[in-house]
Amino acid sequence: MRRFSSALAGILLAASAWAADPQGYTLVNPETGDDAVDAALRDSSLLISLRDKTPAPPFALIDRARGDYGRFVTVMESFGYYKSYIHITVADHDIADKTLPDLLEKVPQGQTVEVKTVIDRGPQYTLRRISVEGTLPDGLDAERILGIKSGDPAIASRVLAGQGALLTTLQEHGYAFAKVDTPSAFADDAANTLDISYAVDPGRKMRIGTISFVGLKDVNESYARDSLTIHPGDLYQPSEIEAARLQLVGLGVFSGVSVEAVKDAATDDTVPLTFDVKERRKHAVALSGSYSTDLGVSLSAKWSHRNLLGNGEQLNLAASGIGLGGTATAGIGYDLSGQFIKPRFLRDDQELEVNVAAIKQHLDAYSQTAETFGIFARKKFSTLWSGSAGLSYTHDQVSQQNLDYSYDLLALPVTAAYDSTKLKDPLADPVQGGRAAISVAPTVAFGNKTLLFAVLQASGSMYFDISGDGRSVIAARALLGSIQGGKNLDLPPDQRLYAGGSGTVRGFRYQSIGPHFANGDPMGAASVDAVSLEYRQRLWSDYGFAAFVDAGQASADSLPFNGSVEVGAGVGARYYTSIGAIRADIAVPVTKVPNGDAFEIYISIGQAF
Repeated sequence: MRRFSSALAGILLAASAWAADPQGYTLVNPETGDDAVDAALRDSSLLISLRDKTPAPPFALIDRARGDYGRFVTVMESFGYYKSYIHITVADHDIADKTLPDLLEKVPQGQTVEVKTVIDRGPQYTLRRISVEGTLPDGLDAERILGIKSGDPAIASRVLAGQGALLTTLQEHGYAFAKVDTPSAFADDAANTLDISYAVDPGRKMRIGTISFVGLKDVNESYARDSLTIHPGDLYQPSEIEAARLQLVGLGVFSGVSVEAVKDAATDDTVPLTFDVKERRKHAVALSGSYSTDLGVSLSAKWSHRNLLGNGEQLNLAASGIGLGGTATAGIGYDLSGQFIKPRFLRDDQELEVNVAAIKQHLDAYSQTAETFGIFARKKFSTLWSGSAGLSYTHDQVSQQNLDYSYDLLALPVTAAYDSTKLKDPLADPVQGGRAAISVAPTVAFGNKTLLFAVLQASGSMYFDISGDGRSVIAARALLGSIQGGKNLDLPPDQRLYAGGSGTVRGFRYQSIGPHFANGDPMGAASVDAVSLEYRQRLWSDYGFAAFVDAGQASADSLPFNGSVEVGAGVGARYYTSIGAIRADIAVPVTKVPNGDAFEIYISIGQAF
């Protein structure tokens, strides 16, 4: 009975202590003179992290301080300071002082006490002997792999990183089941040094055995297998196996891919692999829309088949209604397209694309009805470079200045593209690196007379992550275009170059920059150039804003950098969703063009560039 009463009394005593009024406190944070150590101390401290979040009664405050003492010891030792002096006081009393609880109980309600931490680093231990117990395969240099050497500071993270480096290196050399134990450390306190020993068992060198798939339904196994970059008999290397997994993910037919080494089925020198895949839904439907004051409302629908014939073939059908209510449009039109993509066309890194399209649009510059057929080969040269070449045919009927034109256009477009933004999700905003593209399209126009010309375009954008976390980004864009061959007015109106609008200079009506007819309608140009600079700032998790300035010019001369330079500037709001940023921009012209608007509004999904 006395034992029960004693326990009950203890519970009641603890409850009363924790139910006491919170004790506010100020902090004198630990400072050692080493920024990295100080940052680690602050990150480990509950006194710091909980001060403004969880009120602390006196007993809880003392408990936090005593807990921080142990955490500070761990931090100091992790940086090699095994003889550091750490002293924490609460209200000028050592945290081990038995009278401290009573003293805090007597502090008037609402009055804070000072919690002070003083740390003397003492000597920093260094590494003396670094050894490997066990046999490393020939050609492997332990010191180079470990990344540490005698005389280095005894920093725990570097010593532990050496364990991971040894294991990774052994596995990359084919030792699939290598073992590297946690390093042993032996301190010589008189010399302020540590001796480190790594126990290594490389095991046998292994090769990849049979490769099997789990989860395939509509995707042909031959397609998945032929897409792999590894094969039975290859040296077992985790990096190559991961590259093969990512290759399968990149096919676009799987929503998830994992790979497992089947250790139970391993032989003396081979390890079977199993790729477990989850297929994406075969069909996808997407609806989207956009609005701008110059081009009006555009509503679009897209239907996709991601695996038409079982080998990753894509069929994409899209339809848009365009030109409703814009200041640069004169009627409603349509934009219809069909696209077939055949992956692994003749080569693993190449695909075939077949396009058909029909468009009808009524613009201030011209009215057009056209049908296009194109066939292209696209190739991935490296992780940064890709290119395409193809053939396109367009039957084009255009009306401009009350004159009707009919053309048949045959073009041979060639494009090279560069991308270092490292985006895995095409819907994500780029925050670093850059993109560039150069295209040349020799074209023959058959109509009232035959005309040979070439459209040359170069574009690029750069992204600078000035905050380091992708929340503050400066984006820059540049565009150059030139048409060689034939005078400006000899060219089909829809093949001429135009500036103005969200793709070049915001704040100006679509196609309004450049030569004009006497009635003020855009004539079109033989050259164009434009630059943009935009600051993007993310706020909280889902919101952001942007500020930008654009400039550009277009000329009847075939060489860029001719004509009047027009400048627009504006601001915008961003709302970030799983399908991209919803963008709402307003821009005004800094300079003026004939019949220009006072401002332009752009609402769409995705950044301007």
